[in-house]
Amino acid sequence: MKKYLKTDEWNIIEDSFQADRMRWSESIFSLGNGRFGQRGHFEEPYSSDSYRGAFVAGITFLDKTRVGWWKNGFPQFYTRIPNAPDWSRIGLRLIDEELDLAQWYVDSFNRRLDMKEGISYRDAEVTSPRGNKLRLHVEHIADMSRPDLCLIKYSVTSLNYAGKMSLVPIFDGDIAGRTEEHPQEKIWNILRSGTTSDCAYLWTQTRREDAQICYAMTYRFSKNGKETFANPIRIEKEKQAGFSIGIEVKPGDTIALVKYIAIASSLYYERQDLIEQSVAEARKAKNIGWDALVQEHRQAWQEIWDETDVTIEGDPEAQQGIRYNIFQLYQTYRGDDPRLNIGPKGFTGEKYGGNTYWNTELCCVPFFLLSTPKKIAENLLMYRYKQLPKAIENARKLGFGNGAALFPQVTSNGEECHSEWEITFEEIHRNSIIVYAILQHATLTGSLEYIARYGLEVMIAVSRFWSQRVSFSQPKQKYVILGVTGPNEYENNVDNNWYTNYSCTRCLRTTLSFLEIIARQYPDEYARVRRITNLNYAEESGRWQDIIERMYLPEDPERGIFVQNDGYMDKILQSTDAIPADEQPINQHWSWDRILRSCYIKQSDVLLGLYLYYFNFDTETIRRNFEFYEPMTVHESSLSPHIHAILAARIGKVEEAYRLFLHATRLDLDDYNNEGDQGLHITSMPGSWLAVVRGFAGFQIENNLLKIEPVIPAKWSGYSFKVNYLGNTLHIRVGKEITIRLTAGNMLNIQVYQDVYELRQGTDLSVGLQPLS
Repeated sequence: MKKYLKTDEWNIIEDSFQADRMRWSESIFSLGNGRFGQRGHFEEPYSSDSYRGAFVAGITFLDKTRVGWWKNGFPQFYTRIPNAPDWSRIGLRLIDEELDLAQWYVDSFNRRLDMKEGISYRDAEVTSPRGNKLRLHVEHIADMSRPDLCLIKYSVTSLNYAGKMSLVPIFDGDIAGRTEEHPQEKIWNILRSGTTSDCAYLWTQTRREDAQICYAMTYRFSKNGKETFANPIRIEKEKQAGFSIGIEVKPGDTIALVKYIAIASSLYYERQDLIEQSVAEARKAKNIGWDALVQEHRQAWQEIWDETDVTIEGDPEAQQGIRYNIFQLYQTYRGDDPRLNIGPKGFTGEKYGGNTYWNTELCCVPFFLLSTPKKIAENLLMYRYKQLPKAIENARKLGFGNGAALFPQVTSNGEECHSEWEITFEEIHRNSIIVYAILQHATLTGSLEYIARYGLEVMIAVSRFWSQRVSFSQPKQKYVILGVTGPNEYENNVDNNWYTNYSCTRCLRTTLSFLEIIARQYPDEYARVRRITNLNYAEESGRWQDIIERMYLPEDPERGIFVQNDGYMDKILQSTDAIPADEQPINQHWSWDRILRSCYIKQSDVLLGLYLYYFNFDTETIRRNFEFYEPMTVHESSLSPHIHAILAARIGKVEEAYRLFLHATRLDLDDYNNEGDQGLHITSMPGSWLAVVRGFAGFQIENNLLKIEPVIPAKWSGYSFKVNYLGNTLHIRVGKEITIRLTAGNMLNIQVYQDVYELRQGTDLSVGLQPLS
């Protein structure tokens, strides 16, 4: 864990120049607006260690899959998000020198990311090798109200320099990928570049796959606050386009350039219109002006915070962390396009290829369902539904039939593109989280329409996969699931992973239940689904019910726990305290063989099942399993600590829950896993919000009734949030008293601890906070 950022409830602040932390800082200060994003690198060139990265949503690159000798069933291609041309570059030139913070003296430095308004600020005083002193001020915005726009204001004040000073805004298309396998791979073809008197553009296309992006920019240039119409030098190179705008300055003068950038991709516009569209958008932005655009952008962020903000009283570190996580998630995903999903690194790095993982259904779908009335979560579900034919094809490649579907572990278009066998073929529990997310949608919205029109098809296809994937063990007289990798990826190719087996039965139960409900309430849709899936209800439902009733679920009766998988209890069981500090994280220090033979758990596995399906387990069962597995969990997956925090809060281990919550909340800000230089953990970031709502506030749905059982960490004097349920919005504050207000909706029943209350809009309910028993 590292700490060098200042603690502030609404800002991320770096108050000194940290050349040795540059890549990590670039991750932390990343900016985006859901359509595009970039790492927080400097606008001007920087010649030392840096990772300049920029990315555009929905634009992918097909890379040939590289596997060993056994190729049957492996995907042919691996989809990656390509590092895009650099649209933010602005150079600064004096007569004989060019600004480069790696070569100049940095006399003072401050970088601030304002999360409330979505603006990045950078201030520095620098001295060139020749002794020229300058003051820099930079403001950078990825526009949340106009998703094709990026705005940069770059100001320079001369402290002792007299002579010509030039600002050089350009597009740089000479960009290579930054993956470990291909660190200098060229991905972009430049179709055309050009400049006019006021505008420059760069029209690009990915190699191998015909995705196109056109970048256009225009600018305003001023000296001492007065717009100046300097005659620019046009930069027209094969892979660069832009301007050099120079003017004479003396000490005390300030020059400033506002760069208006429009980014238009073939995902949203016809290819032949990309140049015209991007140039028109850039010019339109210039006409509207910086101040008006910034105000629109601030208003867009205010609307997000009005819905999603969590206030934590008395703990600035936790407050900063949870806001940072919400901020970065919304910078990554707008929720308005069902063709898009959320990559684990978002727009902050190329690791994981920008592809979709099951992280989305575990963390992001519940967050969006609970935090906003918008249909963001439904768009994420539609993303999976539209890829159902590919999921069926993926299963067919592995030998499954009759419309069975295996959703991919890693994908952008529905095809599996993961090429490690122990994940691709064995981490099949991912299938059930898709059905779980559909169920969550119905439970939290109160609407069955999505299931009737789309979800039931997915449920049937996934249930058919489970029906074919199980085996019947004659010695056990039980169904078993062999050769799997559970959520704990530090156990590969095991038999009877408890979570996988249990989630299989829950998936089958859910499908059977909704077949009956949809048949009764939506008979026309039910008939359509039966027809297009060719469902043999009597035969298939009978087998599914048999699997549910006779599934083998490993357990240890003496300890009163569920066993993670066959053979786990044969290991030397010891807590993570036995791991030397200089060997952590173990995935960066131990051999894979040593990890596999150890008892250590990468992330919640049995405990994940107890979190997702809490309504089937009493508190003591959860406690016994938590106390057994938590000490052996290393939390080397970002998906893990918030799950443990929620369970710890529910069993009354509030301070342990707080420790785990802080781990989840500040995972990136404090670089717990020593990998911050590679980018942020975007898809697990909603976990910190869920830890407050589902953990400390105890939000649960039991028997179609909303229930909360709040607890509060000792460090906090109070916390509050909004939550949506059945079309109602509630504001909940927990302090010495619990105060609940229905801010949208008419009437709702809520259970607080043991008592049920009726909420009506505009009336506060106050209940005393109960001490832990």
